[in-house]
Amino acid sequence: MEWFISLSPVMQAALAGTFTWGVTALGASAVFFFKEINKKILNGMLGFAAGVMIAASFWSLLSPAIEMSANGPLPVWVPPAIGFLLGALLLMALDAVIPHLHLGFPIEESEGVKTSWHRSILLVSAITLHNIPEGLAIGVAFGAAYLNLESATLAGAIALTIGIGIQNFPEGTAISVPLRREGFSRTKSFMYGQFSGIVEPVAAVAGAALVIVATPVLPYALSFAAGAMMFVVIEELIPESQRGGHTDLATIGAIGGFVVMMILDVALG
Repeated sequence: MEWFISLSPVMQAALAGTFTWGVTALGASAVFFFKEINKKILNGMLGFAAGVMIAASFWSLLSPAIEMSANGPLPVWVPPAIGFLLGALLLMALDAVIPHLHLGFPIEESEGVKTSWHRSILLVSAITLHNIPEGLAIGVAFGAAYLNLESATLAGAIALTIGIGIQNFPEGTAISVPLRREGFSRTKSFMYGQFSGIVEPVAAVAGAALVIVATPVLPYALSFAAGAMMFVVIEELIPESQRGGHTDLATIGAIGGFVVMMILDVALG
């Protein structure tokens, strides 16, 4: 562990983002063992992912942002509110422009600019889009920990990484297995599934670098990541998990994910 602590926050963020990408790939590897995934299980996993992201948005991002804003020149609620809204608005803009298709939706309901992209590309695009704020959140958390602020610790950043990694596993599975069912080879399905997580180390490095070179933006950056993640939860994960008719299981999954992330953050952070 000491070797990790000795690294620069940018390197820590890069390794953390690579870890979450690796867990995505691990989830995608399920395609080598299964050709289909039970819809109930898929809904529960998506609900779990939503719960993790909701808890992470508050305990790992918004709460530290509020504490950091307490000694600033503006009212304590201003930086978190501005950052949160900007994060959500940016994801809303990307959602309106980038062609993508939510899991379980017919291709006629694809969103973004109209395109001739194949269904598989649209599915990967959707997961890739919402992995961006996850990577950004990891990077900002490690950058904040580097500044030795009481409300942002290295243990908290590691807890956030573990939580995002846990919820990335079902995301990888949710991409690769449906592609296999549509006729793709196991190898190609796996490659598409893991590729959706490649943006996380890139976004993590960008987030860490940003807060190091521009420390005053830290409360805004933390809440920005929270707003972006909450947009993904409300726009994508919850509707997808509730669509298959197994709403109770999806809801229980969300509650379970919330509790797991809360325990991780409180116990480690």
